Amino acid sequence: MTRSKAIALVAAAAFALTSCQSTPKSTPVPSGKSAALLAMEQVAISAHKCWIASKDPAFKQYQMANELNSFSGTPRFLLVPAKHYGGKPLLVVQAQGNSSRVDVFGPLMNNPLGARIGSDIARWQAGNPACAATA
Repeated sequence: MTRSKAIALVAAAAFALTSCQSTPKSTPVPSGKSAALLAMEQVAISAHKCWIASKDPAFKQYQMANELNSFSGTPRFLLVPAKHYGGKPLLVVQAQGNSSRVDVFGPLMNNPLGARIGSDIARWQAGNPACAATA
C-alpha cells in the first residue's frame, strides 16, 4: 500500500467515526463546582481580603481556617482565635450541596460584631466584593 493510499484510508476512517457521533449539544461545560462551592469561594475570598489581609482591628484576634475543599459537600471557613488555631470555632460560614445559600453561625454572631458579619456576608454572597457597605 502506498503512503498516499494509507493517508486516504486513515482520513476516511476518521471521517466515518466523526459522522457517526451525535450532534454536540449547546449546553455549557460544567465547571465541576457545586453551587455551594462557588458561593463559598466568593464569600471566603472577600472575607479574607476584608477581615484578615486588611488587618481590620475588629478581626485582629481571629484567623481564618479555610475548609473549602470539603468532600462532605459542605464547603466552609471558620474564624478561630488567632493564638489558638486548633481552638473551638467562633464563627462558621458554610453552604451545602447545590444550594448557593450561605449559613453563618457561632458565638461571634451573638456579640456586637455579629451585625457587621451578617451584612458583610450578605453583600458578598450577592456578588458585591466591597469591604464596606456603601450608602
